Formats: sequence, C-alpha cells, structure tokens
Amino acid sequence: MIAGMSREMSIDTPINFSFRHTVSSHGWSDLLPFELDETAGTLSYVFTDNKSGTPFRAKIRADGEACLKIEFPDANVEEKRLVSDVRHILRLDDDLLPFYSVIKNENGLAWIATANAGRLLRSPTVFEDLVKTLCTTNCSWGLTRNMVTNLVQKLGEPSAGGSRAFPTPESLARVSTDFFRNEIRAGYRSPYFTELAQSIAEGKLDPDSWLRSDLPTAELKKEIKTVKGVGDYAADNLLKLLGRYDGLALDSWLRAEFYKKYNAEKVCADKKIEKRYKKFGKWRGLAIWCDMTERWFDEGL
Repeated sequence: MIAGMSREMSIDTPINFSFRHTVSSHGWSDLLPFELDETAGTLSYVFTDNKSGTPFRAKIRADGEACLKIEFPDANVEEKRLVSDVRHILRLDDDLLPFYSVIKNENGLAWIATANAGRLLRSPTVFEDLVKTLCTTNCSWGLTRNMVTNLVQKLGEPSAGGSRAFPTPESLARVSTDFFRNEIRAGYRSPYFTELAQSIAEGKLDPDSWLRSDLPTAELKKEIKTVKGVGDYAADNLLKLLGRYDGLALDSWLRAEFYKKYNAEKVCADKKIEKRYKKFGKWRGLAIWCDMTERWFDEGL
C-alpha cells in the first residue's frame, strides 16, 4: 500500500485490452520510475501533479476484464490529469483493430489478437521515452537500467514516500556534461543529454509535439534524427511509442531473435528480415516486435 492515506478510482478499458501484455510488452516496466510487481499484479509509476508540481506514486492494477483500479495518495492530486496519464502510458485510446485485421490469418501471429496484445507501454512524456531510448543504444540492458536509475535517483524530484520522479529537462539542463559522464555513467551520450535538455529547456525543441505531428512518418523520422545520438534504430523505436510502426527498429537483440526463430540461428542480411514483414505495411514494426516477444508470455518471463 502507498504510505499514508490513499484513494482509489476506476477507469474503463477497451474490450481488446490486456493489462498483462501491455505492462510486460517491453522493458520500460523494468525502468524507474516504473515498478512492476508481478506477484501483486500492479504497475506503479511516480507521476508529477500538474498543478502543484509535486511527485506522487500511483499503483495500477486490472480489476476484471474491462476495468483498471488506480490507487494514489489522498492529497492534492488532479484526478483528471492522472487518468489522462494512465490512459496515455497504457495506450488505452489506441485502435489496434486494423492491426488485428492484418495479422488475423497469419500463421504464428493470430495469438496477438486472441491475447489482446500489441499495446507498447510508454512514459507520460515523449521526452522521457526519448531519453530512455538513448539509454538503450549500444549497450546491455543492465547498463540501460543503471543509467536510468542514476538519472532518477540523482536528478528526479522526490515524492512524499521517498520515490523519485523522472527528471525534467530543466533539471538535466542544470548539470554539466561531466556530471552525466561521471555520475550518470552515460558515456558517449553525455554531451547528447546536455544538448537535448538545453534545447528543450530553452524552447527550441518540443518532443511532445511529435505526438500531434501531421508529418508523414518518413519526414517525422528525419526530424527526430536531428537529435544528436538518435539513429535509425532509436528513431524507429521512438516512433513505435508515438503510434507509428512503419520501421522495424532492428537492433542486435531483435536480429538475434529472428535468426533463432526463422533462420536456424544463422546470421542473415537485414533485407531478409524486412522481406518477411513487408506485407504488414505500416504495422510491420509492431508485427515483428510481437512475433519476437511471443515466448515472453509462453514462458512467463
């Protein structure tokens, strides 16, 4: 339970929503300020109240087939904003029916619609998703987790219970590149974090505007790649969290899983991977991700 007095409210979910498949859809639930308690069946996150700017931890759990329960402190929390943030991170307003229609007759992928899978957990802000994506490039998952933990613990504002929110662009802009290198252990990303934070804090860049962009995906990808440190993989990964699945976001892990599943564990050219998923059109990035992560749920990982 949350320390002190707490309240609880309910929100309805779409009929084709799976809490389990969404919170475990990829690694974000393993990164602060998310915390996943599989035993209790809860996902918690340290939100920041829109009015007071005060961080608070809320816990989310499934309540039956079409409802979620949100537990949060009995304090000055703007409930409307909290509901909006929860709907955003769990992708409750995403329409996956066209995706399910595309893959329904595809051997090996029909399970996705049956399980109501396909929603990819994301952060309340594109800025947070962007920073976390940068933390996944050219390193192990353990290093990614360490960098994100350091960012939250060293630069995030504390809640009443002691847990910390994800740091704001302004808080990142106040520290030096050496701080990112020495304290966050961000390595080559250190100057990228400095430039990114300063650009946002000064109003030169607004990552959240990408959610509302009318640009074609190819053009939006070019814009995202103007951020230093963002290459094809990082841009395609972020685009998936924006609801655009045109790109495969191939990295070493995804390639290795494909080799294992479809190529007798032998390395092949990316063109072979691209050819397999081409028929899924604008959904190909989501198709490959679900395809490669199916065993997570079969094995209870």
